[in-house]
Amino acid sequence: MRVAAVGDLHVVPGSAFRLRPLYQRAAIVADVLLLAGDLTNDGELDSAAELCTVVRGLDLPVVAVLGNHDHDAGEGPRVAAMLGDAGAIVLDGTAATIGTAAGPVGVAGVTGFADNHLADGGPGGRTPEDAAADAFHLRDALASLDTDVRIALTHYAPVRETLTGEAPELHRFLGSSLLGAAIDGSRAAGAGRGTGPGRGATAARRSGMAGTLDPPGPASVLPSDGPAPAPADGSWHGSVIPGSVAPGSGAGAADAPATALAVHGHAHHGQETGRTPGGTPVRNVARPVIVAPFAVYQVPGGARIG
Repeated sequence: MRVAAVGDLHVVPGSAFRLRPLYQRAAIVADVLLLAGDLTNDGELDSAAELCTVVRGLDLPVVAVLGNHDHDAGEGPRVAAMLGDAGAIVLDGTAATIGTAAGPVGVAGVTGFADNHLADGGPGGRTPEDAAADAFHLRDALASLDTDVRIALTHYAPVRETLTGEAPELHRFLGSSLLGAAIDGSRAAGAGRGTGPGRGATAARRSGMAGTLDPPGPASVLPSDGPAPAPADGSWHGSVIPGSVAPGSGAGAADAPATALAVHGHAHHGQETGRTPGGTPVRNVARPVIVAPFAVYQVPGGARIG
């Protein structure tokens, strides 16, 4: 299966005339197009309308998550609705199974968050509780998919490796290893299918140790004094979801397929390739990184073929 992906288009009014022919080509070279957030430059509705002109009627499925810039004007839900009306599937802690010429593919998506945003608030006015819960929503959404090919789509980076090239002090603003832990933990979560990935269905709490997700429990909330602060050097701690297993090993590993690919944007000066601790290939598709209208990857494996 050929997956085209790009993030950080930062569309502004007047750009559709130039961009539309580039994305019509995606239907020739790929089976699905993934959009990894920051699709508009400012989140204004005229920019969103321009984006819809770019993606409307493309001859392949289009799946998107929003980025922080898509919420800048406070119109994130309307931007998502406009994209939906244009034929795109917009994910927000949810999953979709998409039919393609190469067979079905399952995509689970969430904007995600950066560790520092847990203290400061995230895109769209998310609270710290919402931000931590996003990781559980992503895990459960991936686990809910009953397809041989599963892809995780986020705006924020799930691993630090793809941030190589960014200033270390900025890493805390660009992603969280909690998202990578969610991708790895989704395989074990698949053994207990039955709880859907809908937003608000899973309570989450972040423990006092940065980078650790505790399992949901009754009235699970963040500690009243907030999450542990990000390290001063911008480093990320290792992440675990208690009860999870690494892909390919341990109890429950056969009950859900491993995630074939994780795609994100946001890190304009990062590197393209990385891998979660559990072995899932990660691709940073921020447009300044891939230096193309979109990159095309072969899955499984994640090799870039275009």
